[in-house]
Amino acid sequence: MSSVLEIERPRDGVLVLRMNRPAELNALNTEMVAALHRELDLLSTDRRTRVVVLTGAGRGFCAGLDLGGYGEIPGTEELGPVQKTLATQTDIATLVQKIRRLPQVFVAGVNGAAAGGGLALVCACDVRIAATPAVFAVSFIKVGFSGCDIGTSWLLPRLVGAGRAHELMLTARRFGSEEALRIGLLADVVDAEHLTARIDRCIDDLLASPPMSLALTKRGMWLALEMPAFDTAVEMENRQQVLTSATTDQPEAMAAYVQHRSPVYHNR
Repeated sequence: MSSVLEIERPRDGVLVLRMNRPAELNALNTEMVAALHRELDLLSTDRRTRVVVLTGAGRGFCAGLDLGGYGEIPGTEELGPVQKTLATQTDIATLVQKIRRLPQVFVAGVNGAAAGGGLALVCACDVRIAATPAVFAVSFIKVGFSGCDIGTSWLLPRLVGAGRAHELMLTARRFGSEEALRIGLLADVVDAEHLTARIDRCIDDLLASPPMSLALTKRGMWLALEMPAFDTAVEMENRQQVLTSATTDQPEAMAAYVQHRSPVYHNR
């Protein structure tokens, strides 16, 4: 376990990744990014974990790139400045690509400030729940870079609409949790003391679904956003339904629903 990333398993099927640089509002540095990569790589072959909660320690979720010093990626010492910068950029951006590709459902527990790369991590998650004090900002353009970074130019418009996303990327203004809820970035906002309980209720709902159904729904809902044609989406959905109907978990889910009891799944 890395000191900059706390790892917890509060119950079967659930993993909590807590970014742990509270004095820096969990800003990203080489150590933090490397720790996140290690855990995401482990999840790619983890058949036990179905839900991942990504959150932060202290009063911040993630303030983005550590402007006080990101550090140097091992193995880049002999590279030129352009090549080294590209390696750093790719190292960070690949985090959101991995989150998107993994079968586990990611829940962002936004406990505080989520700016720049922190906002990108929030956008990459499948469900986003925040505490009332949380604040958000795209931020990149404020420090001299493009406002399009770490997948934000693709993710944010699909979550809040192009018009609002473009304004947020161009101005980099801060906005609070209530606005984030109103524009569709968040699924819910609760008082800080109720954030853990609200996430637990979300996890209850997620784990009530069969493992394959949950994983395919995540894959299908994101793929549908990339499809140019309605009929293509329907064809994908048809195949997902055939696959899930062939599992033993599907009739168990139906029986449990009809009988008003908790289902027992075997991922078969």
